[in-house]
Amino acid sequence: MVALLAAAILATAAYSVHAWRAAKPIDLPLVRVEQADLEELITAQGKLEPKEYVDVGAQVSGQLSRLHVEIGDKVTRGQLIAEIDPRIYASRVAADQARLSSLTAQLAEQNAQIVYARQVRDRNRQLIAARAVSREALEESESALRVAEARAASLKAQIDEARSTLSGDETNLGYTKIYAPMDGTVASQTAREGQTLNANQTAPVILQIADLGTMTVRAQVAEADVPRVRSGMAVSFTTLGSLERRWQAVVRQLLPSPEVINDVVLYNVLADVDNRDGQLMNGMSTQMFFHVARAENVPVIPAAALGRRRPEQDSAQGEAYEVQRHVDGHLVPTVVQVGLITRTQVEIRAGLKPGDEVALPKPSIAPAAKAAGPAPRIGR
Repeated sequence: MVALLAAAILATAAYSVHAWRAAKPIDLPLVRVEQADLEELITAQGKLEPKEYVDVGAQVSGQLSRLHVEIGDKVTRGQLIAEIDPRIYASRVAADQARLSSLTAQLAEQNAQIVYARQVRDRNRQLIAARAVSREALEESESALRVAEARAASLKAQIDEARSTLSGDETNLGYTKIYAPMDGTVASQTAREGQTLNANQTAPVILQIADLGTMTVRAQVAEADVPRVRSGMAVSFTTLGSLERRWQAVVRQLLPSPEVINDVVLYNVLADVDNRDGQLMNGMSTQMFFHVARAENVPVIPAAALGRRRPEQDSAQGEAYEVQRHVDGHLVPTVVQVGLITRTQVEIRAGLKPGDEVALPKPSIAPAAKAAGPAPRIGR
């Protein structure tokens, strides 16, 4: 019995010495585990643009003779907004109508020739039975009828061509009056009265009409963050002129083709926002916040308190990291299970409770801490 008691005392003493050696004296700043709300965000820069807009251009060339609207004017679908000098196109229509009238008159004359040629042929057919005319005269009358009918057919084809030309020139004449294709606001104007428009190669844009009731934010998201962005995700943003106000929007679309700016790959993400109050303007710069995940009223510690990762101890509760926990005046290495990680804070799911204290590394020893193991995964 005495031997067993002595062995137990020796074992307890050995464990105490081991725990004392594993614990570290306090030489680092301490922070307390607190209950707080935590949110993971992706930040990006963006630009505002109308969700629906139309660049109104000219389909015919000529001098822009009248502009009936100005920037900022409200327009309705079908409203006359601009006119191009119509005189050249009106003269073409008049010439086409004259040519069509001439061809119609020629066809009427030719139809009369056909009637006469048919009468001559029929009379020669009767006379040849009585041997009053020669076979040659009958053949000449039949040939004259066929020529007259062919001439009439040619005139009919020319009349169809003239009508087609007239229709095209009338359409071009109609294009000299430009109407609003949608309800909206004149957002920009790129042409002026008196300016000559050349529509032979590309359609020149006169102005832009936009529906400013719903705006779209075109945000440029870094390729490292794009996998966490999805359609329907909530997003908020501020503008340079209203930093105190946050607008709420929803991601509509992630465009698959990136833009490369200074060797940085950026993807355009479109989010729509209600602008019925008219506070958002085309071209405004925005600071975007994509809401990836949120945890409410959970234990949190500063992200800087995380030490090396312990992948062998990861569990369903989350990834495992080592922290230095303050216990009875000493720092004891403790493995914690973490959830949501942001740039500044970490959600604790197991291993610590509110009120516990952990140590923060000193700036001078941060490189050594990084060398001890993989860095924690920090959200944006």
